[in-house]
Amino acid sequence: MLYLVGLGLGDAKDITVKGLEAVRRCRRVYLEAYTSVLTVGKEALEEFYGKELILADREMVEQEADSLLKEADVCDVAFLVVGDPFGATTHSDLVLRAVKLGIPYKVIHNASIMNAVGCCGLQLYNFGEAVSIVFWTDTWKPESFFDKIEKNRQNGMHTLCLLDIKVKEQSLENLIKGRKIYEPPRYMSVNQAAEQLLAIIQNRRLQGEKPEITEDTICVGLARVGAPDEKIASGTLQQMSTVELGAPLHSLIVTGNMHPLELEMLKLFSVDSSTFENNACQRTT
Repeated sequence: MLYLVGLGLGDAKDITVKGLEAVRRCRRVYLEAYTSVLTVGKEALEEFYGKELILADREMVEQEADSLLKEADVCDVAFLVVGDPFGATTHSDLVLRAVKLGIPYKVIHNASIMNAVGCCGLQLYNFGEAVSIVFWTDTWKPESFFDKIEKNRQNGMHTLCLLDIKVKEQSLENLIKGRKIYEPPRYMSVNQAAEQLLAIIQNRRLQGEKPEITEDTICVGLARVGAPDEKIASGTLQQMSTVELGAPLHSLIVTGNMHPLELEMLKLFSVDSSTFENNACQRTT
C-alpha cells in the first residue's frame, strides 16, 4: 500500500491520528521536501513519529518514482507531504503511476494553505483561482499570474498568491556542466511579491493600460500560517512592499469585493487603520 499523508502546516504534532498510525506501520517513510516546508526539521519529525525519514527532493521523485512504487508493491510505504497531499498537482502523478502499476493507495488529508488562509477573515468561497508568483531573474520576468489576479478581481473574487520556493536549485552554469552543486534555499517574501506586482502595474501603465490592481488595492500578507508565530498583516499593496513578516513561508492575498464582516476582520490585522477608512469600503458587497 502507498500512503499519501498530509502533515498540516505547523510542526510534527499537526499530523492527524490516522496519519500517524499509518506512518508508524510503514516500513519506509519518505518526506517530500520541495513544494513546501514545515517550521521544524526532519529530526523533530523522526523523533515524534518514531521513524527514520528519507528526504525526497524533486529530482528523486521525478527520476526515481518507479523504485519508490516498487517498494510499495511489496510493503507499506508512506509519502509525507506538508499541508495536504493534493495541495500540489505533483502528487497526482504519483497516484496515477501507482494505479497504472496496480498498487493500492490511500490518501490521508490535512490542513493546507488553501483553506488555512481563512484565518485572516476572508471567506473561502469568495476566492477565485489561486496563482503562483515566481522569482524573477534578469532575463525572465513573467507576468501571466497578474492577468489571473486581474480576472479574479474583475469578478469580485480574492486571489491567493502562493510564493516561490527555491530548494536544491542549480545555477545555469552548474546545470550545463552537470555539476551537482546547489544554490542556497530561497523563499519569496510578501515584500518581494508585492514589489513584482508593483513593477507590473508600472509596466502596464507605460503600455497605456489601466490595471485593475493598483498601489492602493487592499492585500493581506501571511507568514507561517498554523505555527505559534503566525503573522498576518493587511493594508495596501504599497504597504505590503515594506511590511516585515519575518521567516518563511509567506503567502499574499489580493482582495476582490469584501463583505462587511470580511472588512471588519481585516481591520484586526491592519498596518494602518486609516487605510481601510479611506480605501476598502469602495470594494464592499
